[in-house]
Parts: sequence; C-alpha cells; structure tokens
Amino acid sequence: MQKFTTLTGIAAPMPLVNIDTDMIIPKQFLKTIARTGLGKNLFDEMRYTQDGAEIPGFVLNQPAYRKTEILVAGDNFGCGSSREHAPWALLDFGIRAVISTSFADIFFNNCFKNGILPIVLPREAVAVLMEDARKGANARMTVDLAAQTVTSSDGQVFPFEVDAFKKHCLLNGLDDIGLTLEKARAIDSFEATAAQSRPWV
Repeated sequence: MQKFTTLTGIAAPMPLVNIDTDMIIPKQFLKTIARTGLGKNLFDEMRYTQDGAEIPGFVLNQPAYRKTEILVAGDNFGCGSSREHAPWALLDFGIRAVISTSFADIFFNNCFKNGILPIVLPREAVAVLMEDARKGANARMTVDLAAQTVTSSDGQVFPFEVDAFKKHCLLNGLDDIGLTLEKARAIDSFEATAAQSRPWV
C-alpha cells in the first residue's frame, strides 16, 4: 500500500449529502476483484449520460478538477453497502483524501485499509474548505497526516483527529497483509518450533 505522509493537491467540492457507495461505484462494476481500472467509472451515473458521454456540469468532468486528489464532501459520505470497490475507485482515479463532517463506518475503515485518508472536521471547517475548493485548480490544499492538519490555499489551518494505529499504518503504507509481514520472523520461528515439537501436525 502506498504511504500517506503529506499531500498537496487539487480539491474538488462535492456538497451533496448521503453520497452512498452505489453512487461512488455502481453495482454493475463490482464483478472485478482487481483494485485497478475502476477510476474511469467513479461516480459513473453522475459523470456520464446513458450513451457514455461526459456530463459537463459534473465537477470531476470540469477541466479544473480532472486531476483532483482531495474531495470535500457533504455529510455522511460513503453510506450504503459495504463494497470495498468504493475506495478502490476513488484511489484509482487519484483521490487520496476525503474531507467531510461524517462518514459511514465501514467505508471509513475501508479507506484506511486502501491508502485513503478520510478526515472528519466540524461543519464550519468543511464549509470553509468547500468554498476554497470552488476556486479551482490554482487553489491547492495541503493535508499533513503527521501534523494532523488540513491547510487551505490561503493558509487557514484546520487540525483533525485520527486514530493512532490507523495513522501509523497510513504513514508506513501498511495494509492488513503488510502488518502480518512485519511479524514474518516471529511467524517463521513459531512454525519451525511447532514443526519440531509436533511433527505429526
């Protein structure tokens, strides 16, 4: 998993509330178990017409936001079904951080497991960052995980809380497999001892 330390990038405003996982990646794209290739279908039903043409008014189709790395969203982002394809699609598009007042629990945890930082901030702070994001590509935000801050394009700093263990995993690029591999020597030692003491197993 890619490490998350400091990110400075374009932020896109998406003030809709209750953006669910089916809006993030519709059910017809869940057949794959690959974590790549889903970015083109992120927010598919909002981004494209039924014949596949881009909808110009959708924020990620606008020239200023085609390289968005930070999403500033409305309340209760990621609600709905527990599909892990939702953070896969965000990450494949290039989004590494999502800022909102609240997230659905399963989506929130899936983000950390896939290298995305979900940031919970008070409504007043999200409103300021939403307006900042509306400035377009020249207004870049900075997310500093080590310092636990979001800095707007004009220098306003907003601190956020994050679980210490989840922070450690993101800073070091550790998903569940990576955490297990950190214990590889201990596992190998246990297996060797077990094989000698219980050869019949």
